[in-house]
Amino acid sequence: MACDISLGRIEPCKDSNGGLKAVYFVNWSEKTAITYGTGADTDAIEAVADYDGNPVNAYKYELKGNSSFTQTITSSRENGTTFFQQELALTLKKLSITDNKQIKLLAYGRPMVIVEDNNGSLFLCGTEHGMDVTGGTIVTGAAMGDLSGYTLTLTGMEPIPANFFLNTLAQSNFTVIN
Repeated sequence: MACDISLGRIEPCKDSNGGLKAVYFVNWSEKTAITYGTGADTDAIEAVADYDGNPVNAYKYELKGNSSFTQTITSSRENGTTFFQQELALTLKKLSITDNKQIKLLAYGRPMVIVEDNNGSLFLCGTEHGMDVTGGTIVTGAAMGDLSGYTLTLTGMEPIPANFFLNTLAQSNFTVIN
């Protein structure tokens, strides 16, 4: 049967850290051809290119604290279905005219999102359907120490969990734009 597992798992070392380092937005209009690894890495991404084989732009947003990425597995034995809801909660400090425009464009679009965690792992979210901004705030705060910035929630539903990358973004054919 194709659903049988093939490996066990030992208890890993306690050397992992929570949190996100950065996210990279990829415009849906640059939807790409994805090359997956071989052998044991068939669920991991080796390279990405646009339809002409060119590098793909990835717009980097650096993060510091208060941002998270969660994947919820929903599986129904009765219906024979399984999907993975991907949710990205972002906190972006400081308001600006430029950021207001980009946040608006993110809300209008459905980008793919690369998530970089504090362990150096990279994941591609919204691979088939993109991710939608489903909520958020533009807030000035009330007290001197309150957040003046943006909170965003992006949600995607995919048939598989977000794929790991085997290489760095540059090696995977991305042009990172800060």
